[in-house]
Amino acid sequence: MKFTTLITLCILLHFSKHTLSTNTTTTLEQNFKEAPKFYNSPTCTTITNHTCSIEAVHVAMTLDVSYIRGSMAAILSILQHSSCPENIIFHFITSSSKPSTVLNRIITNSFPYLKYQIYPFNDAPVAGLISTSIRSALDCPLNYARTYLADIIPVCISKVVYLDSDLILVDDIAKLAATPLRSNTVLAAPEYCNANFSIYFTPSFWSNPSLSLTFANREACYFNTGVMVIDLQRWRSGEYTTMIREWMELQKRMRIYELGSLPPFLLVFAGRITPVDHRWNQHGLGGDNFRGLCRDLHPGPVSLLHWSGKGKPWARLDGNRACPLDALWAPYDLLKTHFAIEV
Repeated sequence: MKFTTLITLCILLHFSKHTLSTNTTTTLEQNFKEAPKFYNSPTCTTITNHTCSIEAVHVAMTLDVSYIRGSMAAILSILQHSSCPENIIFHFITSSSKPSTVLNRIITNSFPYLKYQIYPFNDAPVAGLISTSIRSALDCPLNYARTYLADIIPVCISKVVYLDSDLILVDDIAKLAATPLRSNTVLAAPEYCNANFSIYFTPSFWSNPSLSLTFANREACYFNTGVMVIDLQRWRSGEYTTMIREWMELQKRMRIYELGSLPPFLLVFAGRITPVDHRWNQHGLGGDNFRGLCRDLHPGPVSLLHWSGKGKPWARLDGNRACPLDALWAPYDLLKTHFAIEV
């Protein structure tokens, strides 16, 4: 009887330590496995001058502790499905108010051969322009770094693929990066003209003629800013960062939208982008923003799965409440488990 009690106590102690360790690594430093190295196929061009190479595929992502697990899975999926993985250069943006030493170490340890740069984003000025939205996660200043990419990334880089951290690719990112932008557009993204566009703005916006006329003569359609191909040279010359900031400043004076960093992009770009096939953003897999209910894939082929919305696959898997499609994310999870057998 005493032996059984002792075993029970040991098991409980083990799980309590596991829980404590999990919480600690979530907030401080999570331990990730080293990813395999991926090599170029024989047909790939050998790139030189890595940072500014025009032959490279430049990928921009934000990095923070809260979403680092998703970022690691996204990076692995990009490399694994690329025909020229050695020609991909990552541009990671971190908050300047938080040290990036831990994040840099995580990336280096898991991807020792990765070509990347880390850029601090001064989020203090933008923090004063953020209005509260329906989800607190959307109010993080780093979410607005995509507005400042043209200022953050070196001017020698003319084109970049921006990706959120809650997605995986199952196709070659070079195909997405090669999207030809129309001559009068600055960015390309999958757009959805069957979505109810009006819900992204308040009644005050639509009832004000000087504001609602913003979309006059524009076939304004919803697009998700988590997957974009951006011409940085056109962005810089058109001063689009300033345009977006002006809408954010107006939002502080009178509430014209509800949903984080998306509406300012829609105000500037909706109806003025190059459309991309929907296969490149099977979005909404995180469920709706209130309940996080499971969702199915949209009809058609899939090149990129995006867990936009409230529910993130790693959180649902850890909580034993995974949605069916979360099983597609799990193979890219590099987090070390506490139950791994050490040899």
